[in-house]
Amino acid sequence: MVKNACHGNGFISRGKHKFTCPQQLPTSTLYHTVSRGAALTLRDKNGPGRAHGGYKFPLYWSRTLLMTIKGEKTMNRLSLIRYTSAVALGFSTLWSAAVCAAEDAGAFDKIQQIRAGDLNIGYVDIGPRDGQPVILLHGWPYDIQSYAQVAPALAQKGYRVIVPYLRGYGTTRFLSASTPRNGQPAAMAADIVHLMDALNIRQADLAGFDWGARTADIVAALWPQRVKSLVSVSGYLISSQQIGEKPLPPQAELSWWYQFYFATPRGEAGYRQNTHDFAKFIWHQASPQWQFSDATFAKTARALDNPDHVAITISNYRWRLGLEKGEAKYAGYEQQLAALPPITVPTITLEGANNGAPHPAPASYRAKFTGKYEHRDLPGAVGHNPPQEDPTAFVQAVVDADRL
Repeated sequence: MVKNACHGNGFISRGKHKFTCPQQLPTSTLYHTVSRGAALTLRDKNGPGRAHGGYKFPLYWSRTLLMTIKGEKTMNRLSLIRYTSAVALGFSTLWSAAVCAAEDAGAFDKIQQIRAGDLNIGYVDIGPRDGQPVILLHGWPYDIQSYAQVAPALAQKGYRVIVPYLRGYGTTRFLSASTPRNGQPAAMAADIVHLMDALNIRQADLAGFDWGARTADIVAALWPQRVKSLVSVSGYLISSQQIGEKPLPPQAELSWWYQFYFATPRGEAGYRQNTHDFAKFIWHQASPQWQFSDATFAKTARALDNPDHVAITISNYRWRLGLEKGEAKYAGYEQQLAALPPITVPTITLEGANNGAPHPAPASYRAKFTGKYEHRDLPGAVGHNPPQEDPTAFVQAVVDADRL
C-alpha cells in the first residue's frame, strides 16, 4: 500500500471499513461511485459527473472526470486515450494514497486525556501499542493538526505515534487553578517527560518544530536516556535568559517583532483580542509560500481557544527576554540549559528553504550534536512547518533518525 497524502475528500467506504480523509470536507452530499477495479474519478471545479459501481465517494459539487481501465466509455465524453496513461500510472497510487491517509484521519478527532505532572494532557495515540514510540511536538501558533498526515504514515510503518497538545493548547488543562501559567521552555520539556512516565514509555523517538523542536531538544539534552532519536526543525534551539537579554543586529531584532509586542500590555491585550487573526498572520510570515486553506487553519484555530493559551504564549516570550522569572522548581534545569549542553542522541535536523521565521544557520549549531547526525535542507516552498508542508520528508526523517 502506498503511504502518501490523500488526494480526495470526504470518506471512502469499503465493506465494513470506513476511511476518512483529513484534508478536505465535502461541500455537498453528492456521492460518486466507482465500480470495483474498473474506474477512478478525479475532480475539477466546473460541474457534477456520474458513474456507477461499488465504491462511494462524497465529492464537491464538481464535474468529475471519469477515467476507465477496461475500455468503458467515459461519462463526460473526455478522450479515453488522453487519460489511459494517467490511469495506468496513477490509479494504484491515488487509490492507495487516499485509503492510507484516510485510515487514521479520524484518530485526530479521538483525543485521549491523561494526568501528567501539573497537567491533564490531551493527546492522540495511534499505531500498534507495542510499536516503537514516537512523540511529535507542535509549535506556536500551531497544534497537533501539523501531524495529521505524518502520524498515520508513521503508524502504518509500525510506530506507536503520540501527538500531545502542549500546555495552553487544545484539550490540555492545568490540574490546579493555582499553578502558574508558565510558558518557560524547561516547563514544557518536563511536561513531555511526565507524559512519558504516565504512559509508561521508557524511551521514544522525538520530533518537532518551533516550540516543539525546542522542547524536544531540551528533553534530549537533559534526559538523553529517554530519547532514542531526535528530529529537530531548525536544529539546536536551546537558549537561556542571559542570551535572550542581549541585543541582536537590527534585522534580527525586526524578525522577532512579535516577541517585543508581547512584552507590552498592549501586546497581551492585542493577542487576546485577535488570537486567530494573529496566528494566521504568523503562518503566512513563517511559511510565505504555503498555500493553506481557511479550512486547514480553522482546524488548528480551535486549539488556540484554550483558556490558558494567551497566558502561556505571553509567558513564554517574556521569559525569553528575562521579563519573567519562571518557577523555582525548574531553576536547576535552566541552569543546565544556560550552559548550552550538547545533544548526544542520534539526530536529523531539518530546514525549510522558505522558512520565514527567525532561525539559526545549520553551520552555527552543527557542533552541538555530538552523536550520529545528519542535516537535511527541504527545498522549494517548504517553510517553518515541515510536517504539514512536506509530510513525506518529515516522515522519512523520523524513520531514518530512528535507524541512525
